[in-house]
Amino acid sequence: MKPITENIIEESAIEILQSQGWEYINGKEISPEGLFCERENFSEVVLINRLRASIAKINTSIPVDAQEAAIQKVLRIASPDLLHNNEEFHRLLVEKVKVPYQENGYERSHEIALIDFENASRNQFLVVNQFTIIERNQHKRPGVLVFVNGLPLVLVELKNAASENADIKSAYQQIQTYKATIPTLFTYNSICIISDGLECKAGSVSADLSRYMAWKTADGLKEASRFKPQLETLLKGMLNSATLLDIIRNFIVFEKSKKRIPRRDLFKSKR
Repeated sequence: MKPITENIIEESAIEILQSQGWEYINGKEISPEGLFCERENFSEVVLINRLRASIAKINTSIPVDAQEAAIQKVLRIASPDLLHNNEEFHRLLVEKVKVPYQENGYERSHEIALIDFENASRNQFLVVNQFTIIERNQHKRPGVLVFVNGLPLVLVELKNAASENADIKSAYQQIQTYKATIPTLFTYNSICIISDGLECKAGSVSADLSRYMAWKTADGLKEASRFKPQLETLLKGMLNSATLLDIIRNFIVFEKSKKRIPRRDLFKSKR
């Protein structure tokens, strides 16, 4: 019997997403050194040309210069505070990017959507592995990244349960390392997923391990069998395009205080 490895788990995850209509590309091919280069340098985590094309498709009535201003606003989120950046981007993602302009002496604003939440088919869904990121002189290669319109909204970190030191806890700890070494990636993150091929849980960028939760249904109708791999259930149930967009739009909250916003977000964690 062929031994299970992290690569096999990764390939299986990618195949499941492809079966749901996701485009797949190896990160080496779109790297600055790749045959189909989509990144000017290894510090870029947003696929800018994909974002630009998607914005143009979704916002046909908005002038091109306003669309470009919206893109630059998204790319220039850069405070020293990772969670502040994450909240600022989420606001732009859900509430649209507002670009001011003058008309007849009045100040107005264009509202540019980064995602079409009403019609999932108008968005680009891409899964990428082997995506090297260099930041602060650190070279990291997260497991699997899920992009919507060129934005890296989901990180899937996979470990091998058959390995003595590689379990779901080590996948979570790896994400904490990424947060410290390549924080720009987490400006754009909506969901983190950890799995050892057996267990699989999802949480927000600020969640501790105890607040990562399993996804219980693949079809949204009935609970999946406990004998079915949790990774398959989560990828089919949470990362089908309509459900993913619904979660991002309606089920992520940022807790300012217990009095103002109760702890009731999807992942039961402060965000």
